[in-house]
Amino acid sequence: MEDCTQPDYGLSANELAAINEVELQYLEPDQKLMHDRRYMSVTGTTPVYDAPGGNVVRTISEGFNYVTASTDDNGWTQINDGEWVQSEFLTDVNWNVSSFTGILLPDEMPEYTIAWALVNMYPSKTPGGNPSESFDLIYRYTELHIFATEIVDGFRWYQVGEDMWVHQHRVAKIQPLQEIPEGVNTERWVSIDLYEQVLIAYEGTRPVFATLIATGLDRWPTVEGTFQIYYRHQREYMSWGTVGDDYYSLEEVPWTMYFDDGRALHGAYWHDGFGYRRSHGCVNMSITDAHWLYEWVVEVMGSRSSADIEEGPFVYVYSSGTYA
Repeated sequence: MEDCTQPDYGLSANELAAINEVELQYLEPDQKLMHDRRYMSVTGTTPVYDAPGGNVVRTISEGFNYVTASTDDNGWTQINDGEWVQSEFLTDVNWNVSSFTGILLPDEMPEYTIAWALVNMYPSKTPGGNPSESFDLIYRYTELHIFATEIVDGFRWYQVGEDMWVHQHRVAKIQPLQEIPEGVNTERWVSIDLYEQVLIAYEGTRPVFATLIATGLDRWPTVEGTFQIYYRHQREYMSWGTVGDDYYSLEEVPWTMYFDDGRALHGAYWHDGFGYRRSHGCVNMSITDAHWLYEWVVEVMGSRSSADIEEGPFVYVYSSGTYA
């Protein structure tokens, strides 16, 4: 007689109940830092005046452009000292500032792998199965624990609960490196996993902090290799690219630390898309996370900004898998 029973996958309810869960400490979203500026996107080619209704002093070319605003005056908005634009060209984007934060990792990592959901999703009841609405919806950025792995059609499926399975592309895992990479010789250093889109900060061999990031797209990649933070500034103006193609202009980029030929670790106020590649090569973080990392570097560098080129903590960029 043919055996029609379903195979057992992953851990049973009793095995899951026996696992000692570790309480994890997240950074508290710093509302003051997140909203200490009025962040505004700029629509189209925008002339900049020296006063409301005054003389044009420059033009912001059409592109991916953001400014920080202060005073409003009867249809005009001040964006810098002696610089005003017509308010109709600006859109407030403070609502989009991400409140996501990373985890201060415990001295001893839990026996299971920690991960974050990258999308809103229903789990499947079996590896490779269809999503099941018999489960509660898992929301993006939810912390997940991976208890088992099965391979279906060449893809990994992760068990995140009793009879709950999710596809590898829907989560980002925290996978600390077991050894200090060759060439890294600072006590504090950072790893960037381009596949998982996860940053981990280390003190020696111990991982102390992990968070989701957004690195460079294929056209403007974040390059693999071993680098060193060489310049830091609390607020940085960034502009690059060709007008009509890939031009961008970003005012007051927060908590910026350059490590590779103009590529930097920094906060991003213009998106909440962490866990996916989307930058021009920099490593984007939420403002709260970027501030934590910046202060962590300040502790060993002894200054809040770089007076000149310096040799700061190492940054190791690698990929734990093939990104799709």
